[in-house]
Amino acid sequence: MSKITVTTIAGATSGADANKVKIESGDELNVVNGDLTVNTNKLFVDASTDLIGIGTTSPATATGGGIDIHRNGGSSVRIDDTTNSVTGELQVYSAGLNLATVTNHNLVLSTNNSAKMIIDGSGRVTMPSQPCFSATATTTNIPLTTQTTITLSSERFDVGGNLANNTFTAPIGGKYLFTFMFYFSNLDNGHTTLDTHIKTSNKQYQMTWRPSVFMNSDGNFSASGSVIADMDTNDTCYFTTYVSGGAAQTDIHGDSQVSGCLLL
Repeated sequence: MSKITVTTIAGATSGADANKVKIESGDELNVVNGDLTVNTNKLFVDASTDLIGIGTTSPATATGGGIDIHRNGGSSVRIDDTTNSVTGELQVYSAGLNLATVTNHNLVLSTNNSAKMIIDGSGRVTMPSQPCFSATATTTNIPLTTQTTITLSSERFDVGGNLANNTFTAPIGGKYLFTFMFYFSNLDNGHTTLDTHIKTSNKQYQMTWRPSVFMNSDGNFSASGSVIADMDTNDTCYFTTYVSGGAAQTDIHGDSQVSGCLLL
């Protein structure tokens, strides 16, 4: 059966230390000079900073106090509340990286000290680092009977820099949404086939029209489409078109756009 003894601090005869006590049960519980240590420094209360450390005798500094939980080789949680403020803060760490912070009523998930997911007080979620791109699409005089890669230029945005040489390369495996809006100009009504393709490493997604059936003369035509595609890390996606019959005169106008993003 454990024994708990209560003694005054050795040498304390007057002043603040005279009011301090030490409670002992082996190495289970010690209160010395206002600092509380439990079970060989598994729980530590720093009287000077009002910080509580679990698994550490040096809890992370935070204005107004807080809780710092550490475990070697694992994760930790720190909860802070700044002085004279109703705003709380939650920080979650793993291997020294800040993973989650709640501040100003937002929940922020971070890695490498950079916000990767933000949930605001209204429940709206943003992911600033989610792979995503949008670019202008153009091609002039689409050749006959040749699957032609569509030229991508004038990037509006490319989060992560994964779009290059008309091709998107998946930085991580997942389900990706790809879309296109093609404005065909000077479309030859003699074309017996007009195809558009979203081509990924795993599959080709195709849409087909027959201009010679629905066009009485050369003119303009708009086509749009989208797909949710499965992608592995370093898989690629690009856009192509194909025409047959008639003349090689059809263009993809510079007002055309393609886009893509990681969904999950």
